[in-house]
Amino acid sequence: MVVLSFQPVQLISTSSLQRRRGASGGRSTCATIRCGIAEPSGEPAPLGQKTKYNDGFFEKAFMTLFARKMEIYAPKAAADSNKKKKGWFDYDYESFVDVSKSVILGRNRLQQQEVVREVLLSMLPPGAPAQFRKLFPPTKWAAEFNAALTVPFFHWLVGPSEVVEVEIDGLKQRSGVHIKKCRYLENSGCVGMCVNMCKIPTQDFFTNDFGLPLTMIPNFEDMSCEMVYGQVPPPFEEDPVSKQPCYADICSIANPNSTICPKLQA
Repeated sequence: MVVLSFQPVQLISTSSLQRRRGASGGRSTCATIRCGIAEPSGEPAPLGQKTKYNDGFFEKAFMTLFARKMEIYAPKAAADSNKKKKGWFDYDYESFVDVSKSVILGRNRLQQQEVVREVLLSMLPPGAPAQFRKLFPPTKWAAEFNAALTVPFFHWLVGPSEVVEVEIDGLKQRSGVHIKKCRYLENSGCVGMCVNMCKIPTQDFFTNDFGLPLTMIPNFEDMSCEMVYGQVPPPFEEDPVSKQPCYADICSIANPNSTICPKLQA
């Protein structure tokens, strides 16, 4: 299987990479950021192996909240089955991913993305997007602040990450987030879910609803990802992910005969 690799070389500065690998001596940032990884190394497992996590009460609470919100859009049979089997705190990450998989069935790319947007809006108080625009106008400070918040607050969803320096319009700023190995992509093993249920709706939500541009650049070769706050995302048709094939060997709904993941087609 040929897998495309999207390395964001134009975004991540050399000095940033040196700081990440050199100044820290190659050690994980888990000592200062609670990443919840159970691997002996403190780093995500190598590609092909599933990373082990130690999820606590708050992590499972978030998983349950998101799963319950997503279940509203799942086929009725699947939603009823989950409700009979699981209480409010019986969900784990695999359950959350399973609900996501049930949501994408029978929906096209745009419909899947709209579901995620509705879920995100349902978790916010009325008027939150407008308030966010006032508090965080599209400035360097706002981009850097949101990058810093992403690392501790979303480790349960994407795994360990770190703030990195990026270059936007010729200016360097610390508004990038390097996700070492995306937990969502690793557990779903699905290119379409990565793009339609995470990348595109998250980009659009921050860029259009919150007014703070965000570009996400997944690397399907090593399952890492770069989030760049302050950079306007390209149209879907011009984004390299639009031509990404399935993970034919690990995705349960893959079409190995297609050169492009079917879930990425309109």
